[in-house]
Amino acid sequence: MLRLIGLVISIGLADSLNPSTVAPALYLASTEQPRRKVLLFAAAVGGVFFLGGAVLTLGPGQAILALVPHPDETVRYIAETVAGVAMLIGGTWLLRNRERLGQRQPSESPRKFTSPVPLGVTIGVVEFPTAFPYFAAIVAIVASGVNVGSKLVLLAIYNVCFVLPLFVIVLILTLFGDRAQEILDRARAYLRQHWPVLVSALALVAGAFVTALGVTGLTSGVHGSVGRVSRRLRHVISR
Repeated sequence: MLRLIGLVISIGLADSLNPSTVAPALYLASTEQPRRKVLLFAAAVGGVFFLGGAVLTLGPGQAILALVPHPDETVRYIAETVAGVAMLIGGTWLLRNRERLGQRQPSESPRKFTSPVPLGVTIGVVEFPTAFPYFAAIVAIVASGVNVGSKLVLLAIYNVCFVLPLFVIVLILTLFGDRAQEILDRARAYLRQHWPVLVSALALVAGAFVTALGVTGLTSGVHGSVGRVSRRLRHVISR
């Protein structure tokens, strides 16, 4: 279970610097009652993602798991490997297209939204179908074979990690007072220019970690030097 928690946290943090959520939150931070609005926005986005993930995990995912009621470790390791490779591919694509993507500024909140809740729900609904890192985490959760309660806890952990930058914005607003806007303005300008590199770096690091978990699990039972190296590496990265 601890290994699975580490995997979910890794993917959630890698997916957290999402311009589609961070940029609107930075905009809300410059309006009246900024902390309240950012918190409501975070709750709305996280709520939509959690509900969508629960539907997939306990609906189609649970139905597929019923066909294999006791998935062995090989199935779990394959799921981890698939999740990690998917993140590596996504991170590589972002890195290769960073210049073109960097010229496309992440949009801030549409001015027609006066409430953070409709804004958060709308962004959550729009972003969910393309949330490939989240789907990778769901695949690993479903293949783990843990009980329903544990699945929901893992989804909640992922979504807390996913909206963590929004909580950081609230923390900055709370701690820095009048200087908070200056700090957040700098963060907004940096995000506009460098978000593809930041997101790709997180995706590549997390993807390498998750892939290593899966591959070493698959090869740790092999005889010879390959098995010994895999067992040692797995012991290091799963602690």
